[in-house]
Amino acid sequence: MNGHETLIDVLELPDPDDRHVLAAAIHCGADAIVTFNGRDFPPSVRERYNVEVLHPDDFIQFQHDFDNAAVVISAQRCRSRLKNPTKTPEEYLDTLAAQRLPKTVSLLTPYLSVI
Repeated sequence: MNGHETLIDVLELPDPDDRHVLAAAIHCGADAIVTFNGRDFPPSVRERYNVEVLHPDDFIQFQHDFDNAAVVISAQRCRSRLKNPTKTPEEYLDTLAAQRLPKTVSLLTPYLSVI
């Protein structure tokens, strides 16, 4: 994506290295930024630019609520791409849990046989 670069220098965030993320979101009119580091995007800044910040676990849950089959299929595809090492469905969910995605694990557990 191009065109957001001019916004970077005028944005103020606790971590200056995150300014390009907010600049890109503003430039493309994104509704949200999906990140584990929500505190790097303070409410005052988010409100000013009308950009929501979502934890990845919440984003996946919203997607699941919208189209659960698509989320299950995506999880299956992601797991099947793992080659070194491969992971069983259980190991894949353990990995997601270790990555701080407990809601996602809970949503996917009933579909273990197809993941």
